[in-house]
Amino acid sequence: MAMSLNRLAILVQVVDSGGFSAAARALYMSQPAVSSQIRALEGSLGVQLVERRPDGARPTPAGREVVAKARMVFALLEEISRCAAEYRGLEAGQLVVAGTTTVGTYLVPRLVAEFSRQVPGVSCQIRVGNEEVVEGWLVDGEAGLGLAVDTPLDERLTAEPVLEEEMVLVAAPDSPLTGRRIGPAELAEQRFLLREAGSATRRLQEQALAGWGLTEVDRWDLWGPDTLKEAARHGLGITLLSDHATRYELEHGSLARVELDVPAPSRTISLLHRTDRTLTPPERAFAALVRSVREWPP
Repeated sequence: MAMSLNRLAILVQVVDSGGFSAAARALYMSQPAVSSQIRALEGSLGVQLVERRPDGARPTPAGREVVAKARMVFALLEEISRCAAEYRGLEAGQLVVAGTTTVGTYLVPRLVAEFSRQVPGVSCQIRVGNEEVVEGWLVDGEAGLGLAVDTPLDERLTAEPVLEEEMVLVAAPDSPLTGRRIGPAELAEQRFLLREAGSATRRLQEQALAGWGLTEVDRWDLWGPDTLKEAARHGLGITLLSDHATRYELEHGSLARVELDVPAPSRTISLLHRTDRTLTPPERAFAALVRSVREWPP
């Protein structure tokens, strides 16, 4: 049964990803292994489930039916787990929290550490991805709670604002932009380092540039806050990032703050969960902890 469920999960991933290569990357498997599992499932059921095409893979009519039923099976298994969790209460169980890249790196571990001290019987897992990935985990039931920026794009998710966070513009310590207060117009010749598409930080960076009248500036796209910080530190450009993502570097002098004569942008951190999903006792306890936090924990 476990192998059959595993093969069903692989089938769903192949269909959702639109191909074997993308599914293999998502599942951290080799493409031949994914193909082998799908062939074995097709053999056991006696019907073709996936049509291989040059541009990817598509489910056959039978495949669509099997995938629909598989989703029902996985939803039922999740419901069974939640039912059992209700009886275990906070004595055992699992908490899976997802966070968007900056929030998941700099906030979620601190909150989970406090939760673990309060509820030591619950095992915890932290997942970190960009906004689109985190929302996908929540919708698919792979995480029960998420912490992300602003309002989710997926209407199946509920967002509850919990914290505010300031954004800061940073540059290399020897940048001529630092050590004085300047206007946005002085940034017109600078290169701006931006997060990857799909990131909530990228959206705010774009909004800030538009608000400063800098829509035509030179831009480089990079992945993740750490890459942006390193690039800025070595003089490749300037970047707008979370106050908490840059705090260590600012305190130790590896980055310098660019002071603007306009208000600094800020963003709202929200607690997310799927609207139609009942939270388990560990999830309810973690949500209560998050709601009790008035300031970003040290």
